Amino acid sequence: MRYGLIALLFAALPARGDDWPQWMGPNRDGVWAETSLLAKLPEAGPKVLWRAPVQLGYAGPAVAGGKVYVTDYVVKSGDTEAAPTKKNDVDGTERVLCMDSKSGKVLWTHEYPCKYKISYPGGPRCTPTVDGDRVYTLGAEGNLCCLDANTGKVRWARELKKDYKCEAPLWGFCGHPLVDGDRLHCLVGGDGSIAVCFDKNTGKEIWRALSAKEPGYCPPTMISAGGTKQLIYWHSDAVCSLDPATGKQHWSIPCAPKYAMSIMAPRQSGEYLFAGGIGEEGVLIKLASDRPAAELAWKGKKDNAMYPANSTPVVVGDIMYGVDCMPGALRAVRLPSGDRLWENFAAVTGKKAPHGTSFLVRNGDRFILFTETGHLLFAKLTPQGYEEVSRWKMLE
Repeated sequence: MRYGLIALLFAALPARGDDWPQWMGPNRDGVWAETSLLAKLPEAGPKVLWRAPVQLGYAGPAVAGGKVYVTDYVVKSGDTEAAPTKKNDVDGTERVLCMDSKSGKVLWTHEYPCKYKISYPGGPRCTPTVDGDRVYTLGAEGNLCCLDANTGKVRWARELKKDYKCEAPLWGFCGHPLVDGDRLHCLVGGDGSIAVCFDKNTGKEIWRALSAKEPGYCPPTMISAGGTKQLIYWHSDAVCSLDPATGKQHWSIPCAPKYAMSIMAPRQSGEYLFAGGIGEEGVLIKLASDRPAAELAWKGKKDNAMYPANSTPVVVGDIMYGVDCMPGALRAVRLPSGDRLWENFAAVTGKKAPHGTSFLVRNGDRFILFTETGHLLFAKLTPQGYEEVSRWKMLE
């Protein structure tokens, strides 16, 4: 099975556009600073500069330094049926591909044999993280690699399941690695090792922390509050704040979504931090201003906040825009009240559909949305409502 990796919007860009070096962009906040995009999408779509075939995968591409990095999975045997709770046995090869951003030519490939025993065994989940001359990748079964960004040569590699005596979560390893100075933060698993910090240059462990029923799927997130940087992990039981340098825990607020589906990266709005997931389980956390401490402001209710599953919301000031998984609606929510301002289905599947998904990127005063129906949208999202500018049916 193949899909086309397409350089969609470069037709309107200069030779080098603003990079997208990791999951959710340069600052992991869903904001793209590029200023030379098309004003609206032509009905027939923008000019396609190239397409390149890749195999199975759920991970998005990273673009940095004139190169595109993407991971995929080449199946040798086994059933890749996407069943919600069934762990399939699949044998294959995980790959990291590096392509030239102008031509789509494959510059190098790194691959390794990898047997899957997870639900939705259709490839890696984590977008590569590009940091200077290194690229970090995390496979669905916990293969963590540091590769030379120019050649694909292995700088170092770890097998998280083996090293930390843990199993892959039901839906695989999904926590996009986070670079912080000389440290690399990863969501792992096992007793006392939900959060693990590595030396990004050598792969040597610096510290490990936290235990939980399950690790969940939420990527590590860095915030600034209480006069310091705080490293946020949301595992299956609670949202936790750690000292990035030592792993010492500052605070913990219970938040346990159904099926251990802690997925969205908690979003900060001023002195508040929000996390929410399936089962209408959500919390608004008030962050102390003078020290790394926090308290529960409120727990979410059925008729307020939002409860994402597959994509992380984007915050603009005190407004959070994102997709609530169970009705499948794009919603606007005001923080800190949690009041829902509006909902819209056209930007997701066009109708009420549980687990409906759209991915949001903010670009200036508009948003770019990619829906699970294969539509690419330009739209304006404001506290007053949703205004669609243009749409293109990109793929089936």
